[in-house]
Amino acid sequence: MTMGRPPEIWLVTGIPGAGKTSVARALAERLDRSALVEGDALRHWVVRGAAWPEDGALEGEAERQYELAVRNMCLLARSYAEGGFTPFLDLVVVTRYHLEAFRGYLRGARLRLVVLAPAVEVTLERDRARGGKSGDGWTHLDTAMREELAGFGLWVDSSALTIEATVDAILERQAEALLPPL
Repeated sequence: MTMGRPPEIWLVTGIPGAGKTSVARALAERLDRSALVEGDALRHWVVRGAAWPEDGALEGEAERQYELAVRNMCLLARSYAEGGFTPFLDLVVVTRYHLEAFRGYLRGARLRLVVLAPAVEVTLERDRARGGKSGDGWTHLDTAMREELAGFGLWVDSSALTIEATVDAILERQAEALLPPL
């Protein structure tokens, strides 16, 4: 972190199968000092009592644990930023409410939002290729994400792009990813 300049933190999102983790890691690998904080990996730290969304519905205990993961991701991001690393956060963020939670926890940082938005058919094929992690139980999130997060951050249709081409596109247009401060 440069003295006097707020830390820069990236949030990479999209529906399951959009390529969040692969793209966030590839972005991080382009910098000399970076860290990747994977929301799903952090959620797996809960050993007993974990609650995950069922049929794409985030409510009750699953919602509470999701919000706990958001808070902890932001704490880790701040810690890495204070240590001189650029953090890249990777999580499915569908609602403006959850985006605002990130913005609130990261107040004072320069937050860049990248929304990976390939065609739903592409996400389904990618999901099948990696062992069918989510199937089509999450495809409704695409519509919700497009409605809720429209106008925020940099949107990239990575349907026909490789991971490296997606990263190139993001870096070429990174100014569009910067969210205004709260």
